[in-house]
Parts: sequence; structure tokens; C-alpha cells
Amino acid sequence: MHGFGACNGHWRHTWPALAPSCEVIAPDLLGFGASDKPRSALRDELLTPGSVRYGFDLWAELVADLATDGLGDRRLHLVGNSIGAMVCLNACLRLRRQGHPPQQAILLDCAQRTLDDKRLAEQPPLARLGRPALKQLVRQRWLTALLFRALARPAVIRQVLLQAYPSGAHVDAELVALLHQPTTDPGAVESFRGFINLFDDHLAPTLLDALSSGAGAGETAEAASIPVRLLWGEADPWEDPGEARRWAQAYACIEELIVLPGIGHCPHDEAPDQVNPILQRWILGPMPT
Repeated sequence: MHGFGACNGHWRHTWPALAPSCEVIAPDLLGFGASDKPRSALRDELLTPGSVRYGFDLWAELVADLATDGLGDRRLHLVGNSIGAMVCLNACLRLRRQGHPPQQAILLDCAQRTLDDKRLAEQPPLARLGRPALKQLVRQRWLTALLFRALARPAVIRQVLLQAYPSGAHVDAELVALLHQPTTDPGAVESFRGFINLFDDHLAPTLLDALSSGAGAGETAEAASIPVRLLWGEADPWEDPGEARRWAQAYACIEELIVLPGIGHCPHDEAPDQVNPILQRWILGPMPT
């Protein structure tokens, strides 16, 4: 699963490495890529016909439905980057409750969601003081439309990519076009509005704790055991690799953490030559020598 503002094409360097040995499904999360982009309904807004509440429960439900539709006896591995990693974690719990636990979840630079209200105490005093005003502003459609149009320009997208990819590798015209094209779709500003208003949603530690805590009601111990593996860019400007190291020490479900020096927020696209062999080993098993 891709991250915020991305699409399934963000895995352009991953498919060729995995597809010869396994079936690869890379969906566009609802509101991104080529998917529909319904009108957003915030938590305190009335759901109207055709509107949705964007968030990690919605995306996890859709991923779980996709995973169980005709899956049969095939083994399922969930792989996600940034918010896509959060979707993987939530989908793991959902699938476990349904009796279809995945083999594992592989999280690449999982979103830590530092702006969530549950982490407000960690913010500077001025940020805490200004939070109510910020929340009132970003719910206004006129403002989110202006902000979206200011950000959804090829030149700005390239600047953000160069922050996310410290080495600059693979920041090319193809990637900029992949990310820019969906922003021109009708409704794109609505999915943007829905996402930037996620001030009270799941946090990774809560989901990791649930995966580490054993079987829930109606779940077998075997089903409860879903390993999690972390892959991180040491130079990620947004998601602290130190936090990933703390997770690896704190949660029993995490079996491995690999940190890649000099790589940023999207290691699968910035450094596929390093990431693809790791994914192959984790998904397909050790390669024969």
C-alpha cells in the first residue's frame, strides 16, 4: 500500500522484482491514484449519499475485502509505505478477527502521525495552543481547495520529493507525472480534505500492541501470531528511525528492523537495488546460493 499523495505506480521498481515469483497486487487507496475520490465527511459531519469518512478504518476495510476476495489458500503478505503501512497494520487486525491472518506485515517508514490529538502533549506550547484554530481552518473547503492547488503543482511535487529522497535517486519526470496526474481528477481536493483532518485516528503503537498481545475473543493463538518487519530510511525527514528502533524493542510482534543509511522516506523507490533483495528474502525466503 502506497503513502499519502502517492499511488500504486509508486511501486514501479518493486513489481519486477517480485512478480516472477508471486502474485503482486498494488491497489490505489480510495481517494488516491486512479481510484474514486468521493466527497469527504468529517467525523462530526453528516454522511450523505456518496460521501465517505476517510481514515484508516475505511482503507483497512477495503484492503481486507480485497485480500479475502478469492484469496483461497494463497499466503498473504501485506506491504506498505508511510500511511500505507498504517493501513497494513489495521488490515492485519481486521483479517485476524475474520480468521484470515496474513503471513506478515512489512512496514516501510511507517507513518508515526505526530500531529494526532493523542500526541498533542508532545507538541511545542504554541502548537498546542493553536490546535483548535488549526482544526477549524483546515475543515473549511475554500481553504483546503486553495492549499491543495498551491501544493498540487509539478514544481512543488518535485521539491517535496527531493526532501523525501535525500540522494535524489529516481526523482524523475515519470515519478512527478505519476503523482501529479491524480491531483487533476474531480474530487481530489476532497480526499485531501479528508486526510488533513485526521486528527484522531489510529496510532501505530496501539496497533502494534494489539498485534503483540495475543489472541482476542474467538481467535486462535496461531491466528494471533502475525510477524511485523520494519524497513526504514535512516535519513527519513519525517518519520524518525529512532522511533522505529524503540518500537522494535517494545513490541513482540516485530521480528526484524533494517535501517538503510542515507535513504529517505520512500526506500522502495529511492533505493530499489537495496530494498528489493530484502523484500524477496522476507516474502519468498532466502535465495539459493
